[in-house]
Amino acid sequence: MNIRIWGCRGSMATPGAETLRYGGESTCVEIQSTTGQRIVVDAGSGIRKLGRALLKEKPVSNITLLLTHSHWDHISGFPFFSPAYVPGYSITVCGGPVPQQYILGALTRHMEAPYFPVDFSALKATFNKGCHCDRKVCDHMLPESDHSIECHSIPLNHPNGGYGFKFVEGPKTFVFLTDNELRYSHEGGLPRRSYVEYCHGVDLLFHDAQYTEHEYEYKEGWGHSTFSDAVDLAMEAGAKRLGLFHHDPERTDEDLDQQVEWCRNRIAKAGSRLHCFACAEGMDAEV
Repeated sequence: MNIRIWGCRGSMATPGAETLRYGGESTCVEIQSTTGQRIVVDAGSGIRKLGRALLKEKPVSNITLLLTHSHWDHISGFPFFSPAYVPGYSITVCGGPVPQQYILGALTRHMEAPYFPVDFSALKATFNKGCHCDRKVCDHMLPESDHSIECHSIPLNHPNGGYGFKFVEGPKTFVFLTDNELRYSHEGGLPRRSYVEYCHGVDLLFHDAQYTEHEYEYKEGWGHSTFSDAVDLAMEAGAKRLGLFHHDPERTDEDLDQQVEWCRNRIAKAGSRLHCFACAEGMDAEV
């Protein structure tokens, strides 16, 4: 499967001269199987550009949209997702083992007055409720594909909850854990060891790495991890590759370069073979 990053910024979109290389769009990741199955995770501002790209791919009409949670930076781009306005598109909305009406309700409320000038009724695509994504093989698999990707969910350790996801295609695995705080216990979250077990031997892990150690001193409980937390988790789990994700809006390209260098030095001192990089908008990761 191929993973393309359309947005990896945390908390809010930050386009500008200081974020050109790693990007300023908020969370949106596209997963495409070897058989053409298409899954989109989160609808941050990056989903706007994804929508434009999908309109150019005429064979693509069935899309699965997984939402980790409904905080603003993860749904802000949904009203600008062009395929949602086009008849003939089928969008199946999922978000972990919660009532799917809640997920659609969150998107609907996001477009209500006075927050947005066009309401949900203007969308002409067909919207389907998804499944409970903690099953081994989910009902949300695209209706007209070979369904080669399995999806598993796990509760995030984040204020107001949320879900991370594991995608499995054959022997390959990709885990997506944005907005996951490893040092703090939120209601509904899991202990750190559960995330270590969930990521055991994974081929590719994207994990929240928003804070520096100094920032975390006064942002503990805000729902995000430090980049050292992410590295230590990946090494303990035996992950093969780690993509640092959910970059803080104050983090410049130069800051992220230094962050990656620090992480690689930590990995080298530990004698680990983990490959670490900072996720960047437009990046493709083959698994």
